[in-house]
Amino acid sequence: MIENLLSESDIALNVIAKGKRPALTKISVGLAQRTGMTERTILSGLLSREKIGPTALGKGVAIPHTLLNELSYPVASLTRLAEPIDFDAPDARQVDLLFVLLWPQRDTQKFLPTLAWVSRMFRRKFLRDALREARSPAEAYAIMCLEPMRFPMAVHARTSRDTRAATSKQ
Repeated sequence: MIENLLSESDIALNVIAKGKRPALTKISVGLAQRTGMTERTILSGLLSREKIGPTALGKGVAIPHTLLNELSYPVASLTRLAEPIDFDAPDARQVDLLFVLLWPQRDTQKFLPTLAWVSRMFRRKFLRDALREARSPAEAYAIMCLEPMRFPMAVHARTSRDTRAATSKQ
């Protein structure tokens, strides 16, 4: 699924930004080039959403997002900041990983499930740690696309259950 939203060229590492607005401004510039929309339209949408409530999840991650009329397909970007910034996170931790999601206004049916999926993905400590250590956008993209990371809890639960069942039969 991530391959439908994000490409290697949508990943920026060690970006310098002094706050939420400067970070979102820099991200909007890149997204404007990809979508053909103006950076002002994108930034306005992201900032409007931030006024409703912060998009920081905690653990140094934020998922700024917005629905846009002018957009014809979903687009995402991943930015790792050089220094963490305040993003009004629920755990009061500063944010260094931003996954921005732009979604077409006319296709809201798939938006919330995708946002929830991205949120669950970033709950995984392994993913956050690996992205913080990535040395290049190519490496970060590969980390994001790793298939085993998509279902580790289900695999772990099945493996643990199978191990317990095998142990109890012995």
